[in-house]
Amino acid sequence: MTAVLHIAFFLLLGSSLVRYLIRDTGSAPNGWVVALFVAFGALYLPGRWPAPAPSPGGRPAGRYLVWLTAVLAAWVALLVLAPSAAWCAMPLFFTGLHTLPTRYAVPLAAVLTALVVASKLRFMHDGFDPNALIAPPAIAAVAAAVLIHLRRQSARQRVLIDDLVRTRRDLAATERRAGILAERQRLSSEIHDTLAQGLSSQRMLLQAADRTWETDPEAARGHMRNAAEIASRSLAEARRFVQDLAPADLAERSLAQALGALAERESGAGPAVDFRLDGPLGPLPERVEAALLRIAQGALANVREHAGASRAALTLTCLGDQICLDIADDGRGFDTHTDAAPAANADRSRGHGLPAMRARVRQLGGTLTVESAPG
Repeated sequence: MTAVLHIAFFLLLGSSLVRYLIRDTGSAPNGWVVALFVAFGALYLPGRWPAPAPSPGGRPAGRYLVWLTAVLAAWVALLVLAPSAAWCAMPLFFTGLHTLPTRYAVPLAAVLTALVVASKLRFMHDGFDPNALIAPPAIAAVAAAVLIHLRRQSARQRVLIDDLVRTRRDLAATERRAGILAERQRLSSEIHDTLAQGLSSQRMLLQAADRTWETDPEAARGHMRNAAEIASRSLAEARRFVQDLAPADLAERSLAQALGALAERESGAGPAVDFRLDGPLGPLPERVEAALLRIAQGALANVREHAGASRAALTLTCLGDQICLDIADDGRGFDTHTDAAPAANADRSRGHGLPAMRARVRQLGGTLTVESAPG
């Protein structure tokens, strides 16, 4: 729009000068008026460089107001001497409406329109023409209404865009926080089902070795070897965390083989655990296999620490497009409404196992069912 205003100004300025030279000079052109035309044009465009227009919706700087006042003063002086200069009011009119706040632009437009009407009436030689009195205010009113409406729409759009940008920024921050919390929960579940359970088993084996160190050295050494094996597996899990957080048992084994190996290991450190596979096991997504293995690890850790069971069973059943993992034991049982299975002397601050299992299953779109009762 600024470029169009500049082009229109110089076209109208040139046509006004030509009209003055052809019709308004009388016998000979007035050199002062021609010089004023040139000075008016020189003041309009070069003066914009040191006095740039304000940004949309911004307050005009003092230098810009000085420049605009000087341009208007030159135009008024030119209008008194050459009525053809009245046509230059149009770009000045739009410049004021486009750059000044509404409370300044509307009075300026009214003054410019009144000066144009006064100039038309002053130099009217062929009788009264009602268009000279009505047309300029009508055109000015329409132009002012359109520009003010567009300015208000632009202001509303800026507000909406600012709100949208702020909303997107808040949404991105919320999603980032949600991602951090989800990752934190996932890591806590991974650590609980692997490293924490391994450390718990090691502590139990080391305590058993300490109790039998004097009376049964061979059994104590067996407990130490089992603790060392658990430490090796825990180290492998920790290294797997650093790489891709996938279970180490699934790196070179299928899910059925990993569950079988888990049952064999748990049988050495606690109750005897049997594994059974029902139905053909097809390929599963890695996150499904990892979740099932982690759930089995957590459940068997609960059996070992809290159930007081002599036997446990892992059963993986494939039913078409469904997978069912069943973990059962013959232990003491617990109240499922408490969502935990604490032993009589257990640390009451614990109880992360079942909620972690439920969260894992929920993330996969599955269900977790706990069937038990005290005794």
